[in-house]
Amino acid sequence: MNKMFAVMKREYLQAVRKKMFIIMTILLPFLMAGITILPGLVIAKGMGSKRIAVLDGTGRLEAAFSKPNEPQEKAEKPADEARKALSGRRRGPNIPTDMRIEYVNQAGAKDLEAAARPYLDRLNRDKEASDKLEGVFLIPASAVGDPETQMTYYSRSSTDLMAQERMARLANKSLQRMRLAANGINPELVNDLLEDLPVEAVQLSRSGEKKTGGELNFLVAFIFAALLMIPSLVYGQETMRGIVQEKTDRVVEVLVSSVSPMQLLSGKILGIAAVGLTQIFVWLTMVGLIGAFGAATLMMADVNITQFIRPMVFVYFFIFFILAYMTYVCVYAIAGAVCNSEKEAQQFVMPLMMLMMVPWFLMMPIVLNPDAPFAVGFSLSPVFGPITMFVRAMVTDVPVWHILLSILISIATITAFFWVTAKIFRVGILSYGKRPTIPELLRWVRVA
Repeated sequence: MNKMFAVMKREYLQAVRKKMFIIMTILLPFLMAGITILPGLVIAKGMGSKRIAVLDGTGRLEAAFSKPNEPQEKAEKPADEARKALSGRRRGPNIPTDMRIEYVNQAGAKDLEAAARPYLDRLNRDKEASDKLEGVFLIPASAVGDPETQMTYYSRSSTDLMAQERMARLANKSLQRMRLAANGINPELVNDLLEDLPVEAVQLSRSGEKKTGGELNFLVAFIFAALLMIPSLVYGQETMRGIVQEKTDRVVEVLVSSVSPMQLLSGKILGIAAVGLTQIFVWLTMVGLIGAFGAATLMMADVNITQFIRPMVFVYFFIFFILAYMTYVCVYAIAGAVCNSEKEAQQFVMPLMMLMMVPWFLMMPIVLNPDAPFAVGFSLSPVFGPITMFVRAMVTDVPVWHILLSILISIATITAFFWVTAKIFRVGILSYGKRPTIPELLRWVRVA
């Protein structure tokens, strides 16, 4: 036992003392946050300042484009904004834009396309040109009376969808009011009558407790599932690389003279598992500290944060992380024991990893329908159980016996994997040359 802990200590200290481990442990949360936030910032920046010419064939829409940068929705109190955002009732924030509209009254123009040609030429001007345009929006004269009329938006980019959508919304809102007024209907009254009513998603537990979560529970489930799987894959590969490296350097021949293969295998697996838990603990601590301010703000807005992240989530996370890690790392340890190079080991383990990642590929239908027969079946099956059951426990009220049965099945699977891994490891660590075939691996398991 002391020898196993000595191997475990060596593996742990060797990993956590590396500069890359320290850098990634500290920077990865900020990197992931940047990856999440940066696209939105880039989109907002890209929409930052656009000069668009509007050629209005009706001659009646100048007021619609006089204040294009005003918010289209009424301002709400911060508490209401928080509740709507967390309950999934908010459609999303308006992207800040600075749209400079050059309105041109083209009432009476016989050919709007011909009148637009000088403006279309300005799309190709240099960026430094004072009369450079980013878009040209054409509104035919028949837009008020003919619902089949099609407006046209020209730009240098085929995917300038946000500017196109904003211009269409401004025009259509005014056109709808004109049509209603032409038919003797008060447009303001119609706006009130056609107002959409929000729908709040409420989860009803088996005990009758009501919980709201909406889109945030959906997002949290994906984040925690990624935290559950990614370290298992990363540190499983570290185990495989370590075994292959020791075989290549012939270090393992010295090690097995003083420790048994089982002690060596157990020490490596537990040592690298401790590394993964250390890194995740640091990440969760950083997220918790940063999220404390947000949680305090939500509590001041009378939002119960425990309906999104319950304390038991962290207990389940710890349990299922250990189970998922042990399941994955045994497969990587086998690959390291039977192969003679890292490239060969990657080829050996890739088909197995693709099979074991099936729950991740099916994450969307599992989250959307956690009580479906296929989701229940995956959560109670060997190998797939830890990740699937954890996600189900995140988004629905899973029966306790399901969780306990999944844990027992996972423990039995890990025990079987560990037994097979130890058998193969015992023979494979001293085997060199050609990679063994499946029948040879079976023979190793029988004779070891």
